[in-house]
Amino acid sequence: MKKSTLSLIRNASLSLLTLFLVQNVNAQVGAPAGGPILETAPKGNSKISGIVLDSAAAKGVEFASIALFSVEDNKAIDGTTADETGRFSITKVAPGNYKLLVSFIGFKDKSIDNIKIEKGRDIDLGSVQLASTVQNLQEVTITGEKSLIEEKVDRLVFNAEKDITSKGGDAADLLRKVPMLSVDLDGNVSLRGSSNIRVLINNKPSTIIASNVADALKQIPADMIKTVEVITSPSAKYDAEGSGGIINIVTKKNNLQGLTLNIDSGVGNRGTNLGLNGSYRKGKMGFTLGGFGRAFYNKATSSLDQTTFSEGSSFLTKQTSDAKDRGLFGQYSLGWDYDLGKNQALSAGLRYGTRNFIQKQNLTINQFENDVLDLTSQRKVNRKDLSGTVDFNIDYIRTFKPQQEWSISTLYSRTGLTNNFNTDLLTESNAVASTLKNENKNRNSEFTIQTDYQTPIGKNQLIEFGAKGIFRTVDSDFRYLTSTESGDFILSPANPSGVLNYSQNVAAGYVSYTLTTKNKYTFKAGTRYEFTGITADLGEEGAVSIPNYGNLVPSINVSKSISGSTTLKAAYNRRIQRPGIQQLNPNVNLSNPQSISTGNPALSPELTDNFEIAMSTNIKKTYLNISAFARQTNNSITQVRNAVDTLQGAIVTTFDNIGKQRAYGMNVFANVYLTPKWTVNGSLDILHSYLEGQTTSLEGTSVTASNSGFNYGGRLMSQVTLRQGWGVQAFGFYRGKEIQLQGTRTGFYMYSLGFKKDLPNKKGSIGFAAENFMTKGVKFTSDLTSPQFNQVSQTQLYNRNFKITFNYAIGKMSFDAPKKRTKSVNNTDVIGGGEQK
Repeated sequence: MKKSTLSLIRNASLSLLTLFLVQNVNAQVGAPAGGPILETAPKGNSKISGIVLDSAAAKGVEFASIALFSVEDNKAIDGTTADETGRFSITKVAPGNYKLLVSFIGFKDKSIDNIKIEKGRDIDLGSVQLASTVQNLQEVTITGEKSLIEEKVDRLVFNAEKDITSKGGDAADLLRKVPMLSVDLDGNVSLRGSSNIRVLINNKPSTIIASNVADALKQIPADMIKTVEVITSPSAKYDAEGSGGIINIVTKKNNLQGLTLNIDSGVGNRGTNLGLNGSYRKGKMGFTLGGFGRAFYNKATSSLDQTTFSEGSSFLTKQTSDAKDRGLFGQYSLGWDYDLGKNQALSAGLRYGTRNFIQKQNLTINQFENDVLDLTSQRKVNRKDLSGTVDFNIDYIRTFKPQQEWSISTLYSRTGLTNNFNTDLLTESNAVASTLKNENKNRNSEFTIQTDYQTPIGKNQLIEFGAKGIFRTVDSDFRYLTSTESGDFILSPANPSGVLNYSQNVAAGYVSYTLTTKNKYTFKAGTRYEFTGITADLGEEGAVSIPNYGNLVPSINVSKSISGSTTLKAAYNRRIQRPGIQQLNPNVNLSNPQSISTGNPALSPELTDNFEIAMSTNIKKTYLNISAFARQTNNSITQVRNAVDTLQGAIVTTFDNIGKQRAYGMNVFANVYLTPKWTVNGSLDILHSYLEGQTTSLEGTSVTASNSGFNYGGRLMSQVTLRQGWGVQAFGFYRGKEIQLQGTRTGFYMYSLGFKKDLPNKKGSIGFAAENFMTKGVKFTSDLTSPQFNQVSQTQLYNRNFKITFNYAIGKMSFDAPKKRTKSVNNTDVIGGGEQK
């Protein structure tokens, strides 16, 4: 037997010995950490505490085993396991001389000798660093899969830190590689086929996320992301919003002692990024200051063939366009935290995010009536989507003992949005005949306060409860202006102007209970009640009648650990989905007169029931995760399109609570270690959707419409670590045909290849990546149909990209992590923006 295998068995044996010494230690994910002391151990009033860290990654070793030995007879008299952050505590230690043994599979054992306990005196060991033994393993069945995927009772955690090609990209680029997620070319994210999800940043919401998820993801550089948590079955502790689930993006943080500065940049033919992030920590106080920006540029061509039917006539529109997009996105943040005392911590943060998206588009429109050319027009459209977001939070946490804590969190978030466009109507000689302007300003602000308390019950139970209030206001002021012969602008009499004043207050309370049994079952059950009060008006046009509503949303998650390498999970939860600002905003977007869009301020929420079963296991050098799911949504918020008689050939797109959705499917994910330095992972997604709603007949009456079909998707990634700091990564992604209520949208694919070279002492790296380099871009088609119209649109996106990346760290850090963690407010209660502008 090889030495590496013997080392693995020895580590496993020591871990099992510690678990045997500690009665009912809960080493299962989600169980309360910190096992009980042995009844035979001498009692005292002292405590030994510390944090177990991975010496290579400077992060906590989850559920490491800690055994306390008496020096006199070298017998183990007490023990515990570290919690999810690596922290541990052994209480009621009597005076005497001791040594501590820390062990975990995949790490070298760590022995701390000469621990002398005096009466009434506590010992804080600080950080205990474990060195990895993974590089020596040759014949293992588990080879560090948790570095890529972590399986927990209610979520899947994807480790994004090793992605080579992500540098220079944004969060949307990275999310395409996460199992169960799908991201379209516009950056819109869906989870198991549902776009009704909530996206959090470090467990915190933001008003920019609420207004438009796709744009918000462009603000986050991919190489700033540490992990992505896919929460398919949120517990009662989470807001009830997000019928498809929750995605929590955890960015890289530096909680170490000292001063550091990190420079991160990338230059490419489609985008450029620059990031500066620094931190300083000394003793009980720490500061972080970060700023990064990303500029991108792209171009696309598209065509539209659209036929509408009205009063025995057909109206055909043939449209072509070419567009140039450019944008500048950035975030700037300042963080502060302070240890108030032994068991208390206070933190605060201020973040400013900005996005500036500008599109210049040339439109040529040919309109036919009964196959006879009726009108030809040309337009130049300049569109500006601008925003500035400010988030400010103050959080306090008090820890009484391991797993018993109380916290109070506050958050104020405000976003100013400007969605304007100017349209120049051109003559045959390309001179400007007239100009139409749309000014659309939106303000979205919210204040949140919440309090949470959790406490263990006995050795294997945990109860959590809390309350929360969200006070949200949304305002929109829109108008149309048209040019006069003198060059001035006046209110357009033919196009709408108006306002929307929308207030939404949510009061919520929850209770959650976790039980871990001796036979390795974990049960997590709870319920949450949310009451939502809404007032809305359209200014002079009067109030919009939207009733208040209350929802009880239960959830239950069950997991079972089998033979140490296989976990089974089952879950049920009910979710609600409130409409977002882009779906509510009544501003009518007329930048393309044949394809008009507007929101619906009278939307009400939708309700979804979710069911899920899953299995994860290790088969020799392969990690495998298989899940199956089903969901049903009533009162579904659906995008619908109708022809407009008064605008011949025009189609209006809006949202309505008109239907139901049923979906079922499965996801398969595998990660294979071909060698210790060569991994291949990939996933396959299968989804069947059924949509039912109402559309309009030729006679103008409401008729039932339905559509169903399968969607297939998948991704494949391979990464090789070479000598002298070199690394190579290849990635491919495919998403198949998407089913919509009134048609389909064809699929698309993306691929990339990247190289990276670490600088000496791993102070930084330099890399090169290419995306979609064998073709100019990707083409996709949308086919829509109803009794009133047929529409075929095609878009060619030129997204071939080459980029050079550079990263360098300045400063010196020590591995003394802060003594207290903090907790932040977490809003998950409004829908994202979708595609409506």
